Amino acid sequence: MVKIASWNINSVRLRMPIVERFLTEEAPDVLCLQEIKTIEEAFPHKAFDALGYTHRAVHGMKGYHGVATVSRIPLKEFSRHDWQDNGEARHVGVELLGPGKGMILENVYVPAGGDEPDRTINVKFGQKLDFLERMTRWAEKVDRPTLIVGDFNIAPLESDVWNHKQLLKVVSHTPIEVETLQRFKDAHGWVDIGREHIVAPERYYTWWSYRNKDRHVADRGRRLDHMWASPELAKQAVGHSVLEAARDWTQPSDHVPLVTEFSL
Repeated sequence: MVKIASWNINSVRLRMPIVERFLTEEAPDVLCLQEIKTIEEAFPHKAFDALGYTHRAVHGMKGYHGVATVSRIPLKEFSRHDWQDNGEARHVGVELLGPGKGMILENVYVPAGGDEPDRTINVKFGQKLDFLERMTRWAEKVDRPTLIVGDFNIAPLESDVWNHKQLLKVVSHTPIEVETLQRFKDAHGWVDIGREHIVAPERYYTWWSYRNKDRHVADRGRRLDHMWASPELAKQAVGHSVLEAARDWTQPSDHVPLVTEFSL
């Protein structure tokens, strides 16, 4: 069994106490972090060593973005793609060498896309769509069992958001984003692990805005975080969960962790 987690942590140094809590309580073999907001040299390496996560691939930058994959089992860095085409640290890929040997694990942080869903007036929205198109061209060539995880910043299904009609013109749930993400999905035949286990139309959220003072009352969530697998690898996924409770921990991220277990 190999247990893999993904979490947009929104600053790993600031939130190391809840990362430690998560790793202690849930004990995944591998944790993929997004939005670490630090360079590799300032990453809390010693804290992860103390927790037993001695294998790492960190692609960071100062103050913004950044991804890191930390593991209790051996791995080697496999790739770094600049799907943003501007040098931002938004991806790192690794190959597992211990249990799960041969699995490629891609960790990605897709741009949020700004506020206006119109690339003619919002450069960031255009960059997001172009990022996904570059991912799609990459996916067409994937030829090994691969798990891609991270903050995709898109909630594709109606039951992935608190109000489908109200959010149709809100970045993250617009038809053009959903269609663009679907092309990426079709390019490799990715299987949406979360929705294999939490079947639509069941509610499934991974993010709640900090502006929501009491998420339990309004529950205005969205599913922005995903774990997608190659078809043959997806058949080996035996469990999937969302740790919503982490949104209520002290000084939380606005995202919560996803965990998938594989029988490999």
